[in-house]
Amino acid sequence: MIRLRCQKGIPPSLRGRAWQYLSGGKVKLQQNPGKFDELDMSPGDSKWLDVIERDLHRQFPFHEMFVSRGGHGQQDLFRVLKAYTLYRPEEGYCQAQAPIAAVLLMHMPAEQAFWCLVQICEKYLPGYYSEKLEAIQLDGEILFSLLQKVSPVAHKHLSRQKIDPLLYMTEWFMCAFARTLPWSSVLRVWDMFFCEGVKIIFRVGLVLLKHALGSPEKLKACQGQYETIERLRSLSPKIMQEAFLVQEVVELPVTERQIEREHLIQLRRWQETRGELQCRSPPRLHGAKAILEAEPGPRPTLQPSPSIRLPPDALLPGSKGKPKPPKQNQKEQKEQQKQAKESGQLDKTSTSSQAKLVPAVGNACPPQDVPPKDPVHQDPAPQDSAPQDSVPQDSAHHRSQESLTSQESEDTYL
Repeated sequence: MIRLRCQKGIPPSLRGRAWQYLSGGKVKLQQNPGKFDELDMSPGDSKWLDVIERDLHRQFPFHEMFVSRGGHGQQDLFRVLKAYTLYRPEEGYCQAQAPIAAVLLMHMPAEQAFWCLVQICEKYLPGYYSEKLEAIQLDGEILFSLLQKVSPVAHKHLSRQKIDPLLYMTEWFMCAFARTLPWSSVLRVWDMFFCEGVKIIFRVGLVLLKHALGSPEKLKACQGQYETIERLRSLSPKIMQEAFLVQEVVELPVTERQIEREHLIQLRRWQETRGELQCRSPPRLHGAKAILEAEPGPRPTLQPSPSIRLPPDALLPGSKGKPKPPKQNQKEQKEQQKQAKESGQLDKTSTSSQAKLVPAVGNACPPQDVPPKDPVHQDPAPQDSAPQDSVPQDSAHHRSQESLTSQESEDTYL
């Protein structure tokens, strides 16, 4: 998804931030707080400061940031380049770093641009800016070998003319085409470069060589070395146009595995003919994914902040437990409970009325502290009297204690 977005072009409002995250410069900044300020306050090596001062006005002289001498753009560019000479004193300053830093400063502040420059020099293009330029020489041989598979016609022509790859690809690769392509094409190439790595630089170079020297008709005007180099220095605007170039770069079948395999072949040839490399540069990382895996950034723990708050006894969807009854069933249960309560109150009132009736009949039995009346003057109550009819005998729990006492007294009287 990220790769496709970068191929389509990062929105201008997000490009600076996206480059920081893709390159790992944001992680470097978080891992080294205050480092750039420390380097910025340091005096620097005078050997490099004079060279940097002379190169400031040459970087995008028509851009509003760098048009005026001593303006904020040139000041920030001087700060970034000077800080890198202090950060990597064994490499120092290379003129090809100035346009790289200038493009970065157009999209981000000086401190962020410095750490993105560090990532480009150490992860994307390691060894390119060393004193002997051994890494760029190796990549020139890799490019020429890949050209044989992409465009045999162009490869044969350059071989016959004995044109060294360094004559046409040094500025391409070391400046990441910032001085070669139109500005819109530069931004699109850099979007893909930060995401996918150096294979984008190889693909762009192969596309330019293929469409500049890849047909016999185009080679008719390139009979010698001078004409061929001039053709590569003044490329046709059509092949550098944004839409055409990006489409060709995306469709070109050149992978990281092919580049690394060719790198091992050319390194072996270098060792056989020239000996060991003097500059031991770190391994090249192909794009944002490889950089993130090599240098993972801090991942803060995410605290949950729910936007919908449920009651404590509520069941979440998919959780095990007794399902919550629907509202209609709840209403029916409430009505049933209400009816049960009303029936219970009716039972209590009927029970209390029955309890009142039983003592009324039991009044025929005299209380214990009052002498009983003469049985001759009192009519004997029959056994199937009203209290027995009023108290149902089939349910024992409906009998109250008063009804039992009255029945015992009636039996005693009889």
